[in-house]
Amino acid sequence: MHHSRRNFLKNSALAVAAAGFLPDISFAATAKKHKHILGIQLYSVRDDMKVDPSGTLQKLAAMGYKYVEHANYIDRKFYGYGAKEFRSLLDGIGLKMLSGHTRMDPQAWDAGKKDFSDGWKWTIEDAAICGQQYVISPWLDESLRRTYDDLLRYMEVFNKCGELCKKSGMKFGYHNHDFEFSQVLDNHKVFDTIMQHTDPNLVAQQLDMGNLYNGGAVAIAIVMQYPGRFELMHVKDEIEAPAGSKEKYESTILGQGIVGTKQVTDLGLKSGGTHQFIIEQESYQEKTPLDCAKADLDVMKKWGY
Repeated sequence: MHHSRRNFLKNSALAVAAAGFLPDISFAATAKKHKHILGIQLYSVRDDMKVDPSGTLQKLAAMGYKYVEHANYIDRKFYGYGAKEFRSLLDGIGLKMLSGHTRMDPQAWDAGKKDFSDGWKWTIEDAAICGQQYVISPWLDESLRRTYDDLLRYMEVFNKCGELCKKSGMKFGYHNHDFEFSQVLDNHKVFDTIMQHTDPNLVAQQLDMGNLYNGGAVAIAIVMQYPGRFELMHVKDEIEAPAGSKEKYESTILGQGIVGTKQVTDLGLKSGGTHQFIIEQESYQEKTPLDCAKADLDVMKKWGY
């Protein structure tokens, strides 16, 4: 099911109107009072990381970044480094990695044995070695959401994964794309089912405030709908994508698009329960990824983060 442009604009207007009733306080001052971290999702500089991961990390640190979030864990290696090696590399540069993205695919859970695969257990183990606080799955395989009952069963696995991560001093998390807001099963949006059937004490939510626009949702309305539920946020802005693109919207430098990024980020800090803000930009409008990473960080600092 796809939302019409008319409904999208209507929802946007309602969200903005509702936001107008928020207390008029200085969010920049609030940001400084609250303990939070500001980092970057390394997918933002994915091509640079493929060519020279160490050099790219050093450039990010020189810009002022202190935290990174990975998006590359293959065969027990982060960007080609074993867990201990990558932790050592980060430590040497002065960076910390408190969260990372690794897809929990269907084979991660053996329903017959009622246990996680060795491969998924190794994922948790390596994340702990790297100092992560969160192990985040950024996708929900289509086979796990064919029916409402299928999805409910897998939400139990989400909670079990939260228990597994807890044993290593971490928390399991989920990161949305767009289908969670456009796919409906038994009159329930996938996103609502995820939110209503995962234990907040075991499963954290990382709201990607940009991705959801391609699913017909409005970021600030989602934060208002589920106060206190978003421990992490992907800080992102969106503009209309060029004609012929697969999606209607693509990311851009913060503050230049339709998301109202500062407003959403401020609300996350105030009532969304957010304490980790992760900058992500996936499209660059003819700029370099590293230049965009610097520009985004400058914007967030200007906003008081």
